[in-house]
Amino acid sequence: MTKDMTSGSPFRLILGFAFPMFLGMLFQQFYSMVDTIIVGKFLGVEPLAGVGSTSSLNFMVIGFCTGVCNGFAIPVAQMFGAKREPELRRYVANCAWLCVAFSVVLTVIVAALCRPILRLMNTPESIFEYAYVYILIIFLGIPFTFLYNILAAIIRSLGDSRTPVVFLALSSLLNIVLDLVFILVFGTGVSGPALATVISQAVSGIICLFYMKKKFAVLRITKEEWKPRRHYMGNLCYMGIPMGLQYSVTAIGSLIVQAAVNGFGANVVAGVTAAQRINAFITCPVESLGATMAPYSGQNMGAGKIGRIGQGTKIASLCGFAASAVLLVFVLLFGRSLVLLFLDVPDEEVIRHAYQFLLTTASGYCLLTLVNTVRFSIQGMGFSVFAITSGVLEMIARGLAGLVLTPMIGFTGICLAHIMAWIFADSFLIPAFFYCRNKVMKMHRQMA
Repeated sequence: MTKDMTSGSPFRLILGFAFPMFLGMLFQQFYSMVDTIIVGKFLGVEPLAGVGSTSSLNFMVIGFCTGVCNGFAIPVAQMFGAKREPELRRYVANCAWLCVAFSVVLTVIVAALCRPILRLMNTPESIFEYAYVYILIIFLGIPFTFLYNILAAIIRSLGDSRTPVVFLALSSLLNIVLDLVFILVFGTGVSGPALATVISQAVSGIICLFYMKKKFAVLRITKEEWKPRRHYMGNLCYMGIPMGLQYSVTAIGSLIVQAAVNGFGANVVAGVTAAQRINAFITCPVESLGATMAPYSGQNMGAGKIGRIGQGTKIASLCGFAASAVLLVFVLLFGRSLVLLFLDVPDEEVIRHAYQFLLTTASGYCLLTLVNTVRFSIQGMGFSVFAITSGVLEMIARGLAGLVLTPMIGFTGICLAHIMAWIFADSFLIPAFFYCRNKVMKMHRQMA
């Protein structure tokens, strides 16, 4: 079921589109958090720290996959907004060819480099094998990551944000069941949650594929349209690679911070792991508002309705500010209790570090709101290269926090890393948005 976002109330359209995306992200983060809770409760602090120590590396690679897929979907949204269906199908076909190539190459490279990267990150010996086994299995599942993310991104680009949520919910439940079966029945250790994640992702992708073939008549691609085309692949790479690199470049800074965290020992790593999982879970409202802006801006860009992009960005940002205030109060009241969910026995050092990290980060959620809404609006207009610049600035900020601030002020430097990154990114993205909007408006006036 497609949805046209080029007419009607931007407020209603954005909230109506963002809410299913919020539920989808909630499910995704929920089963990620359940993975961590099950590891902490049933396997102990060191396996928990091992899994957690891979989070930045995981984000760097899986984030690249997700970013590339979201970027690939932008031309699809633009063609849908412009009502150019044959070109839309050609873009979808070329997305498929590119995703196959990217997934094979990326899987081989990152699987080979897992162990050396974990060494470079100063991963403690006591948790090293836990980290290696977990992340290797996750990376071997990269083809399924591409499968689900490209199909879900295409479905969303056609205005349907609800269907991927349903499939993700089923996948999340399967993931939780498999976590418990692998650990409690088969005694697999940390490899169990990793296998559960890969299998669940595969199931989500396969269901999405069957659904698209049955429900979207606009995506019934002919043999001629399936042919690889250099022009379409070039446009897709121009949109997708910068978005993927933005995640990866950002994650390099996170790797530096994670290396600094690793230097504090297993208990601090476990505390930051718990805080990061909670942070990812409760920021879903802000993240979903941002992710909504890519298809919203893309469709309106394709339809030539540039004024609606600015309206939508403002509305999404204001909604995100309100959500940020509520989330900060929530962390103040319940942050310490949430950390206990991840521990088999209460550990005051783990709880103290987790709560400090979580509270400091939560105070900057309004900055994160702008990073998301403004960046995705820019990408929806077709300026994906700007994503790399903002990612580089985030990387620099986190690098400064890990390499300069942390040696000076200790663990507090780790806690400030996210806020510094968001300030650096916003300082570029906000003026960049107005530049991009004005450039597009000028281009449309010249074409009129």
